[in-house]
Amino acid sequence: MTVQLSNLEHLPNYQITERLDVVYGSTVRSKHVGKDLFAGLKNIVGGELTAYTELLEESRQEAIDRMVVKAEALGADAVVGLRFSTSSIAQGASELFVYGTAVKAVPMPQQTQQNLPHDFYNQTGQAPQPTHTQNPAPASTDDLPRFNPFG
Repeated sequence: MTVQLSNLEHLPNYQITERLDVVYGSTVRSKHVGKDLFAGLKNIVGGELTAYTELLEESRQEAIDRMVVKAEALGADAVVGLRFSTSSIAQGASELFVYGTAVKAVPMPQQTQQNLPHDFYNQTGQAPQPTHTQNPAPASTDDLPRFNPFG
C-alpha cells in the first residue's frame, strides 16, 4: 500500500486510529557551477531560473521519498501535517527538510445515496428540498473524533 500524504492534520475520508511517530526526510544540495554561471546571466535579463526550479523539485521529491521510507518502516498508512523547511548549510549549499506525523488510518464508511426513482429528482437533477416548517438543529461537531498529530 502506498503511504498517503496530507498537509492537513487529518486525512479526508479516513479515520486516524493511531499516531505512530514524527517522520522526516532531508537532502542537502549544492549549486552546479555551470548552472550557477547561467543563472547569474539570467539575473541580468530576468526570468525564471529553470535550473534552480528543477534542482528544488528534485530535492523535494528526494526528501519526500526518504520520509516515506521511514513511515513505511513504522507501518504507517499515511503522513499528516506535512511541512517543508529549508536552511542554508554552507555557501552555495542548502538543505530541504520535510516532516510530518506517521499515522495508521482506516477508510471511513461512505454514505451511499439510495437508489431513488428517476421522477424523484426535479428537472435540475437535484432532489427536492423538504417542505417542513421546523428547522432541524445543526449537527454538532463536538462529538466528532478529532486527532491531534502533536500529542
